[in-house]
Amino acid sequence: MNIFRRLLPTKFGFKTSKKSSNAPSVCSIHSSSDCVVEVHSPEQEVVIALGSNVGNRLHSFDEVLHLMKKSGIQITRHACLYETAPAYVTDQPQFLNSAVRGVTKLGPHELLGVLKKIEKDMGRTTGIRYGPRPIDLDILFYGKFKIHSEILDVPHERIWERPFVVAPLIDLLGSDIDNDTVARWHSFSKHTRDLFELWEKLGGESLVGRNGMKRVFPVGNRLWDSSLKTSVMGILNLTPDSFSDGGKYISVEAAVSQVRLMISEGADMIDFGAQSTRPNASKISVEEELDRLIPVIEAVKKMPEVEGKLLSVDTFYSEVASEAVKNGIHLVNDVSGGSLDSSMYSVVAALRVPYIAMHMRGDPSSMQNPENLQYNNVCKDVGFELHERLKEAELSGIPAWRLIIDPGIGFSKKTEHNLDILTGLTTVRNEIARRSLALSHAPLLIGPSRKRFLVDVCARPAASERDPATVAAVTVGVLNGANIVRVHNVQYNVDALRLCDALLERKRR
Repeated sequence: MNIFRRLLPTKFGFKTSKKSSNAPSVCSIHSSSDCVVEVHSPEQEVVIALGSNVGNRLHSFDEVLHLMKKSGIQITRHACLYETAPAYVTDQPQFLNSAVRGVTKLGPHELLGVLKKIEKDMGRTTGIRYGPRPIDLDILFYGKFKIHSEILDVPHERIWERPFVVAPLIDLLGSDIDNDTVARWHSFSKHTRDLFELWEKLGGESLVGRNGMKRVFPVGNRLWDSSLKTSVMGILNLTPDSFSDGGKYISVEAAVSQVRLMISEGADMIDFGAQSTRPNASKISVEEELDRLIPVIEAVKKMPEVEGKLLSVDTFYSEVASEAVKNGIHLVNDVSGGSLDSSMYSVVAALRVPYIAMHMRGDPSSMQNPENLQYNNVCKDVGFELHERLKEAELSGIPAWRLIIDPGIGFSKKTEHNLDILTGLTTVRNEIARRSLALSHAPLLIGPSRKRFLVDVCARPAASERDPATVAAVTVGVLNGANIVRVHNVQYNVDALRLCDALLERKRR
């Protein structure tokens, strides 16, 4: 049974009388000139837009997410990040824009009050309309309701003309409509059948990368646009038993020399691995992994050549990830996608660094067992299973804008599966997009380098002889949508990627 109450205006929304202070939360259904009538409701699904162009914009977003959680807003999805040119008042710095989707028991005006308080606590003051601001928070949708009062309009009347709002809003949806509330949001779209048609009418994906709007990914101290250039991640194995070069770089001196070589050949990133993940590999302890890893990271960080390069740690232990980041690592690369350490997601969320989630079934010792090699459609199945891991990572506090996807070539796959994935990366993305468009836009990493499946194709049993086949595999993957390639031989692949990037640029024109 619905219960109604009258709310009186306050500075940041509306408050109840003492008589009803313990009543459940509410949502507005209509208004009059001096009061708003609200109806009690269960948890409501909401969409909140984020914008900032003053100070450390990304830090402001991180703080907003933290304060929202403390204030009774559970974030369930994050849009991508967009760096956009200012609108209306153009003589000001570029904005960082995004949006989040979540659930709350707060009524719409209570929610507005919470968001206004967060803005104020973070330094927002009254200034020029559409002018610079450290943080800007707007309610785009509240449940299935249209709301109109003296202080709140939902949906916002100008949302439909603003690509910098609609782009992150679309990210929060899937190409499949997942519930009745989302269907209602689509029905709110003015002059179009649904929100997807609205986005296309504004220009859609053709706007991204031009017209003052870039989809960016925060890593290190920069905002990276993965569409401009394919990035090369050089592999540094610090193990005695890796399938390709085990034992070659276990001394600090040898490791530093190899890093120097890979950077000179054009590596954008270096991936440090101190635990073998080859088929049938046994786990080593956290302590042993750190003993191999930390001295090398410390030495590499002192190298002048490393300035401007990104450093990644290849581990499935959250303790190793944490210590590595404390010592200067920028990304966490987890072959298990969080399945081998229940603390991984929460630790990475607190570290506020990018997280590479790879597809694998089982662990390195069991991943090639027959039960882990059964697929109906490998690209669709990998996309579905990756999304399940990514969704859990998001719910644990890792924003979509910090997630990188890896379909796991060579992990729980037969040769034909690996070949299908290289040519079917679009299908992997599309399967993720059915449930989350934001996650489908995540940078995609592939790692076919010197893998066993290349032996079956090219009959080169020695790992070091598989570099030409690796170049071919990388080329196919990049032309099908990969943004990062993880390789042993940097020079060969950098040369190939220059051609790939040139071809992709011509295709975009």
